[in-house]
Amino acid sequence: MGAAEVRTVLEGRVPEVEAQLSKLGWRFVVAGEAEFPERLASVADPPLGLFVRGVLPEGHAVALVGARHATAYGREVAEYLGRELARAGVAVVSGMARGVDAAAHRGALAVGGPTAAVWGAGPDRVYPPEHGALAEEIAACGCLATEYPPGCAPLAHHFPERNRIIAGLSEAVVVVEADERSGALITARLALEEGREVMAVPGSVFSRLSAGPNGLLRAGATPVLTADDVLGALGLPPRPPQPQGEEEPPLLALIRPGEAMTVDRLAAESHLPVAQVLEALLALELAGRVERLADGRYLRAHISPGP
Repeated sequence: MGAAEVRTVLEGRVPEVEAQLSKLGWRFVVAGEAEFPERLASVADPPLGLFVRGVLPEGHAVALVGARHATAYGREVAEYLGRELARAGVAVVSGMARGVDAAAHRGALAVGGPTAAVWGAGPDRVYPPEHGALAEEIAACGCLATEYPPGCAPLAHHFPERNRIIAGLSEAVVVVEADERSGALITARLALEEGREVMAVPGSVFSRLSAGPNGLLRAGATPVLTADDVLGALGLPPRPPQPQGEEEPPLLALIRPGEAMTVDRLAAESHLPVAQVLEALLALELAGRVERLADGRYLRAHISPGP
């Protein structure tokens, strides 16, 4: 394409794209502008610019990444870390994918953010589509960002490409769950190449989704057992002790962090009739204390491991 043709395309297309973006609440931030994150600008392959909705993270930021088909344990840990890091003022960066990513964003949103989601599609293509409401919440408490223009579909090769932006926005990358071929490990590798901290949550030796983080730990990654481990890696003080609340309901006390339990097992351990257990679980679910999984088991809605 010659210079004249390029000029024609720019003169005709750019105003159209800008108008479309404005209607969607997005804007284009060019590398080199004051708003463009300095941390991202310093990577080996920075984007030429970002389509942004909301406020790009400033100050401390950590990427929480992992498997799309995460276990209940992985989702709980991601939500816990997202919540506690955001509570400490650290921006939680992820990709808004199913599983670990969504749980990390939701944890941050539970305490008002900040959190940033980097997309592998254009600003007019929410992916996955069921995360439309989540995207709105993230934009209100942080930002949505992508390097792909309007109309770009969520193509497979976009996601490894966007991972460099997730790593570039962050001081550290924490892998929660991932198999040996997970894109989360690409993010960890890119972070390592940029001299960023790589951390991992230990997992069961019997789970394929623990192969990624356990392998990183074997290679020298910093283990994450509590949110304070991540804060320490950033040079931040540990979280202040949380005030002790009222005593937990007896049935909730039987549901251990990271473990999903059936109604029958809860009935057996509590020595209560199944009907009474179901009634108590319904009350806990309505109160946001437990979550019912698709297979009928229950787990705690939030966890706070460690002191």
